[in-house]
Amino acid sequence: MMELLAPAGGKEAAAVALTSGADAVYLGLKKFSARSSAENFDEEALGGIVRLAHLLHAKVYVALNTLVKDGELADFFATARAVWNAGADAILVQDLFLGRQLHRLYPEMVLHLSTQAGCCNVYGARLAKRFGFSRVVLARETPLSDMAAISEVIETEVFVQGALCSAFSGQCYLSSFAGNNSGNRGRCKQPCRKKYRIDRAGFEDEAYALSTSDLMLGRRIKELCAAGVTSLKIEGRMRREEYVGAAVKYYRAVLDGEPSGKAYEMLVRAYNRGDYTEGLAFGRKNFLSRAVQGHIGERIGSVTLRHGSPVCVTDYRASGGDGFKILRAGKEVGGARFRGETADGFALSGGPFCEGDEVRLTTSSANTAALAPVKRRKIAVNLTFRAGKPPRAEAEGFVLEGDTPLDAAQRAPLDAAALTECFRKTDGLPFEVSLSCDAGDAFLPKARLNAFRRDFFAGLCGHLLPARAPLPAREQPLPAIVPRQGKMTAEICEKPHMGCDIFIYKPNDYSRLARPPRPCVYLYLPPFFTAADEACIADGLKNFDGIYAEGYYGIALAEKYGLPLFAGTGFNLTNAVAVDGVKESAAYFALSKEISASEQDALAAEGAFALYGGGIKVMDLVHCPFGWTCARCDRRTFYRMTDEDGRVFPLHRYRVSDVVCRFEVYNCAALEERAGNCSRLTDDTELSVRGRERTKGHLDRSML
Repeated sequence: MMELLAPAGGKEAAAVALTSGADAVYLGLKKFSARSSAENFDEEALGGIVRLAHLLHAKVYVALNTLVKDGELADFFATARAVWNAGADAILVQDLFLGRQLHRLYPEMVLHLSTQAGCCNVYGARLAKRFGFSRVVLARETPLSDMAAISEVIETEVFVQGALCSAFSGQCYLSSFAGNNSGNRGRCKQPCRKKYRIDRAGFEDEAYALSTSDLMLGRRIKELCAAGVTSLKIEGRMRREEYVGAAVKYYRAVLDGEPSGKAYEMLVRAYNRGDYTEGLAFGRKNFLSRAVQGHIGERIGSVTLRHGSPVCVTDYRASGGDGFKILRAGKEVGGARFRGETADGFALSGGPFCEGDEVRLTTSSANTAALAPVKRRKIAVNLTFRAGKPPRAEAEGFVLEGDTPLDAAQRAPLDAAALTECFRKTDGLPFEVSLSCDAGDAFLPKARLNAFRRDFFAGLCGHLLPARAPLPAREQPLPAIVPRQGKMTAEICEKPHMGCDIFIYKPNDYSRLARPPRPCVYLYLPPFFTAADEACIADGLKNFDGIYAEGYYGIALAEKYGLPLFAGTGFNLTNAVAVDGVKESAAYFALSKEISASEQDALAAEGAFALYGGGIKVMDLVHCPFGWTCARCDRRTFYRMTDEDGRVFPLHRYRVSDVVCRFEVYNCAALEERAGNCSRLTDDTELSVRGRERTKGHLDRSML
């Protein structure tokens, strides 16, 4: 049976998700969480949610899925142990090498590879399994056919609902370099949701050029099931409890084959960006939300002006607690409020309004139903309250008996009705209690009866949830980094512009793959790499001296083809454990472009490179920012994308295996060249990057 996995940004959201029918919830702590702005959990709150989940036969997965630096390693391992000892059912990790080390230290732990690791093919899946992971959270861009192949290797978790990142998972640095808040460290400020203009005909006006619609795959569950997917994941740790409850109730109904219409209405009204998309795996329709960035709600009618007063013509029965958004030609122009019923709808206040404006319901007073609990654990409780005998309660094999016999009642004996009224109070536990009572001649003061009930339910919980044997602390020595000897240079581009030791060939069209006439040429492979991409380049790989891969999958791919590996900046190497791990498989490796110069120098082992000059790629886009308007495309290789502050970000177009183009966004400023202990790596994909202003990036400050 497929698992329904829900987000829990805080305690209330977790409780709503579990009592709405989720099979599992995922959440973060106050640290190492990729959603640091969520409420998140401390250890005490985590323990409470673990108890609630396990009582409902559900699971709790804890996300420790940010990049970790050397100074944080001891805290990271200690936190993972504490999380496991608190009862977590799995831990999500982004850094594949940290996950492997966790598995070596604590093989008892269940590890899931975070979507931030960018797993999108069988090579990444095989490596994850080899390193001790039991499940991979697939990149949102993964094709359905690749999902099926990966699911034969390892458990797969797939996003079915919620926000889509504009960039490929784990490969977005726009917030980091343009705003000094690293998404890989949980502090993304979502610059992708801002307005941009692009120098292509029809796209010159400011719009939400990178903002994606929300994902909804409710109609595709059977196809995901056929592909072998294990878990259906709802995104939304930053969203309200109302949204979480509505999303869980909708997908629960779909999975159980029950009517889902009412639940769908609640979900659309709770949060809906861009009227939803089915994502890249199912046809790309409606993928971008260029006109409206936020919640667009449900279309319920249109405006008509009667004697100058706006009325929404609709069948929807509005009330004073509802909220509305007004759209004109697809663009938001204002909000509106309910002003009273009319014969064919309701009057509006707010605005501005024009005849024919679209009215969207964004807040519904009826959506409180999304918070209503529908899932309880059924408990049959047998009570014996007889004079001369101790009180006795029994359920699920647990028995609690009082210390002293009960007195005979002089008046108002404890009967079945009184006991039922008392034991239906479950002290906040998710129980649906059915009672059988043997009573009628005994007396017990109300305070003592309530205390007996509380003791019974507390003892029952302990019986149902036996404590997990805690893992002891185990020493985790930091690997020693042996400084490298000598320096090398490497250049990433399509046509070489300088002498270098390694030329990393990055073609604009992989279907026309031909090795440049240079010594020591490695082929650049992007972070998103599918089975179709491999088929496109397989014959040509033998002509290259190695591969430069931007994702973990490159390790297993290089092994298959017997080629040396250059692990790219997409490996996000930020600590000594990761560097020590990658050295086992890679001849060369590039350190994270988000760590400081001193941190890079501390990790400058043999084979280490650091990005030192040229362009800084800040986003990999698997989708087309022009909405796949291929018939009108000017087919340029480079565009200029300008933000609201006038900053210009180069946009690079290329193609791999399919007819659909992919894009890269480069930072608005080139990297200032510097000296250092690492070998030098430069990205000259955008030739004009050398003419733009320079930035030191993260080279003189710690990654935030």
